[in-house]
Amino acid sequence: MKKIFGNKKGITPVLSNVLLMVIAVAGMSIAMTATYVITNNLREVMGERFIVENVWFKAGEVNLYVRNVGKVPIKMDAVYINHTAESFVSLELETGDQGWLNVTYSWDSKSVYHINIVTQRGTQVADYYESPP
Repeated sequence: MKKIFGNKKGITPVLSNVLLMVIAVAGMSIAMTATYVITNNLREVMGERFIVENVWFKAGEVNLYVRNVGKVPIKMDAVYINHTAESFVSLELETGDQGWLNVTYSWDSKSVYHINIVTQRGTQVADYYESPP
């Protein structure tokens, strides 16, 4: 009986191989999870697209008609006029939807304004618009 349990030379390689397999499986699980999270976020950001179809300058405000032409819903996070953040009425658009983004702003006639719209995921649309006389 002592002879059967006395020889422990085969246990060390088996344990080391099992431990190496456990480490490899754990490492691959972490790598797959990280890859999924990164590509899922990238897919959402790349699928986010919108256009400004029309701009109206009304007394004390600027109204922008925005259309979601991307593959994911969008939420407007910030509006900058001449590189200054302005207050606006929140706007969320599903895929294919459109709506008015109303920005509170005192504008001058026959002036050019740089308007930049930023979504919650960081997509930006910016252009120059001239106010009416």
